[in-house]
Amino acid sequence: MKDLVWDKTLSVDVEEIDEDHRRLVDLFNILSHAVEEGEATEYIEAVLEELISCTIWHFRHEERLMLKHGYDGFEAHKSEHQKLIESASELRERFLQEAKQVSSDRIESLEHWLTGHILGADMELGLYLGKII
Repeated sequence: MKDLVWDKTLSVDVEEIDEDHRRLVDLFNILSHAVEEGEATEYIEAVLEELISCTIWHFRHEERLMLKHGYDGFEAHKSEHQKLIESASELRERFLQEAKQVSSDRIESLEHWLTGHILGADMELGLYLGKII
């Protein structure tokens, strides 16, 4: 599986959000490599937990910025965050229940929700914040 590469395409042009996204991309790549290389299940579980924790923190960070700057799309964006957290938690639960294995399909799904959220809702937020920050 190839790495998810951070580049200008994923930038929302708000440095503090981009910094969070770079960290999430790094953690995604660490997880992807760990699965591909057959690392110990405890290690994969630890990376998955870190990715989920950082994602939740990042979402709260974005939500704080949206509230501070009066973002009209707050409720819809927050709802999307909640769905993504549920999806990641479901991945964690499947990992724990299914002999502690993560399939390449699940890694691919995780990549799609990460990039899809950045390229969709976060780009809209970045455009808004870019006008007022």
